[in-house]
Amino acid sequence: MLEATPLDEGWILRHEGASLPAAVPGCVHTDLLAAGVIPDPFLGRNETEVAWVARREWTYERTIDADNDDNAADGADRSPHEQTDLVFDGLDTVAEIRLDGRLLGRVRNMHRSHRFDVTGLTGRLTVRFGSAHAEAEAVRGRLGERPGAYGEPYQYLRKMACSFGWDWGPTLVTAGIWRPVRLEHWSTARIARVRPLVSVEDGTGVVELRLDVERTRVEAGLTVEARVGEVMARADLDGSRGVVRLRVPGPELWWPRGYGTQPLYDVEVTLLHGADRLDVWRRRIGFRTVELDTSADAHGSGFTLVVNGERLFARGVNWIPDDVFPSRITRDRYRTRLTQAAEAGVDLVRVWGGGIYESEDFYDACDELGLLVWQDFPFACAAYPEEQPLRGEVEAEARENVVRLMPHPSLVLWNGNNENLWGFRDWDWERRLAGDSWGEGYYLGLLPRIVAELDPTRPYTAGSPWSGSWRHHPNDPAHGTHHSWEVWNREDYAGYRLSVPRFVAEFGWQAPPAYATLRRALPGEELAAGSPGMLAHQKADDGDGKLRRGLERHFGFPEGDFDRWHYLTQVNQARAIAAGIEHWRSHWPVCAGTVVWQLNDCWPVTSWAAIDGDGREKPLYHELRRLYADRLLTVQEERAGGLAVAVVNQSGETWPGTLTLRRMSVEGDVLGVAQVAFTAGRRAVETVPVPGELVPEGAKEFLVAEADGVRAWRFCAPDREIPYARPEFEVALVPGGIEVTARTLVRDLLLQADRLDPAARADRGLVTLLPGERVTIGVESWENADAAAARAALYCMEPTR
Repeated sequence: MLEATPLDEGWILRHEGASLPAAVPGCVHTDLLAAGVIPDPFLGRNETEVAWVARREWTYERTIDADNDDNAADGADRSPHEQTDLVFDGLDTVAEIRLDGRLLGRVRNMHRSHRFDVTGLTGRLTVRFGSAHAEAEAVRGRLGERPGAYGEPYQYLRKMACSFGWDWGPTLVTAGIWRPVRLEHWSTARIARVRPLVSVEDGTGVVELRLDVERTRVEAGLTVEARVGEVMARADLDGSRGVVRLRVPGPELWWPRGYGTQPLYDVEVTLLHGADRLDVWRRRIGFRTVELDTSADAHGSGFTLVVNGERLFARGVNWIPDDVFPSRITRDRYRTRLTQAAEAGVDLVRVWGGGIYESEDFYDACDELGLLVWQDFPFACAAYPEEQPLRGEVEAEARENVVRLMPHPSLVLWNGNNENLWGFRDWDWERRLAGDSWGEGYYLGLLPRIVAELDPTRPYTAGSPWSGSWRHHPNDPAHGTHHSWEVWNREDYAGYRLSVPRFVAEFGWQAPPAYATLRRALPGEELAAGSPGMLAHQKADDGDGKLRRGLERHFGFPEGDFDRWHYLTQVNQARAIAAGIEHWRSHWPVCAGTVVWQLNDCWPVTSWAAIDGDGREKPLYHELRRLYADRLLTVQEERAGGLAVAVVNQSGETWPGTLTLRRMSVEGDVLGVAQVAFTAGRRAVETVPVPGELVPEGAKEFLVAEADGVRAWRFCAPDREIPYARPEFEVALVPGGIEVTARTLVRDLLLQADRLDPAARADRGLVTLLPGERVTIGVESWENADAAAARAALYCMEPTR
């Protein structure tokens, strides 16, 4: 039976004669940080203080005895196996591996594993890492310049692109043994690869297991035994390949969250030589079908995911690596972050192409939580050379990761790249490239062929954005996927309402992280919108200016008042995303999904994230819970001949109800009331016109629409023009939190719980109260609760100063 010996201990890190203990998995930066050699690059302006690390060479070392099962130095318990392999699940990125001075190999791809035959070898194992900077620059020198969105040469080697910096991330170019390493001892044969093709045919679950083996004895007769639940099948292997097909009667279907349950079935594949068990492969699968409907219609050509025959409006978020040092992301951390996504109503997570193929822990959590995964291949915002050896590395990594991720039912879509097809057309790449390769052969040739060959059960799309062919502009909102960035870059967020894309795969609005996160990241700094530390943790081009212009369209700018600026920028972020999602959801099924940029951060930074780099939830996060709920009300202009309420029902049940409409003044007076019955079908949108006499006029009036506890608001002017009364409310402590009772209109009330205690968390974000209404805000991890402190941590809209 194949046996594995982990090699996660006993490593040292060497550099220019110095050494220190090394953690494996890990990276050079985290080892140096643990040893106190470098300051925390996440704090203050330390990022620039550690830039030297990425320009040096580093060596990891330890002693191994490949033929000793327990890897003991005394050489006892010699291995009875015929072959021993040294297996690295991930090396970041440019490395040379030697054992007792003998060269085992040279590698240059973070996104794949590596295996070396070390049978009978013993001695000092060294993994020497070269500078990724130097390697990328050398490749650029050989192949010529290729355009990219940023100055760093990340497109010239197969490495997590965002470690070279992004418009939300630091430049911390890593090196190290970032995934597990082990010795594998085996005889006769081992399982090299299993491809589970899972489908549902007429109510029967079908699992076709395609098996590749590696042999030490070519003549040995091999049998494979496979089991799914109580169903078992056997087959003899012909040479190094075999196929086992199982039919599972009446399986429970795996559904996205909100559509059904997520039953998972254990699959076990055993390789046999006679009665001897040689190797075992175990995974979990789910039975479901997935299609991507891109058919043409009266509005263009669509982009609608269909799971088990059910057409979905995808409620999505974009995912970036949760730490710029990915080896620090634990199984629990994945579970926490993805649970946050699920609890916000998210049902789709797009793994963005400037990061990595995530670990099994990520996809396991998505399987269990019912989160659909859209998986980008790792290409982002640059022209990628297609010459060798890069092309060979791309093919090797794609083949390995397609097969690795195939068992996961949550994975529903392969995507060729992020913004590169768009970049070629719109970012002056075509002229600058002058015929040089730039990645098109990957996205429209190599990658779709690999997916079709290895994983035909899932759809592939060439890129995001992509209109389906060069017949249309790559970012044409009427065809395929669309990225909406002109609004953040140049316009007011009202611009989201001017079009109805078929699927909005990226859009976003910035806000700073939570106050406690800033305090930890910028110790001792007097916080201001433009203070040195704040600017160091703002990576977007003119990000500070865009935040200011975005505020000034709606609010009086709070010069010199950081706390007010902090609150208003977070409100503006939530309102901007709400403007987009409400509008686009109201146009289902023409628009079939929104994927917010972005769920998470990889360090403390002002960004588009809903959850900041310390894991704290911004007001946007709580707003997503409202926006992505099954039931949503939204007041929309120019619908049904004027102002209308869109009753959005994404649940599986019809929503019959009565819509209460109130025209009100900011002083709290009710100027008109009406009740309108409606029936919104399952997975459907019903439009209810607002009677003319209830349409609010001027800055002093607004509309409230309510049904079954769901509310929508319609204010007619920017906040800076609304004559708000000075907000009055009472605060009282209640078990588990506080209770706020409004005496006036209180708009966008927010408890910043982290101002009470850095560990504290509120269970809701922005809430608007009418006079006489009250709300209970739950607060976790708040010791020594105090009503005065709570009042000081509450913010809301105030009269313009």
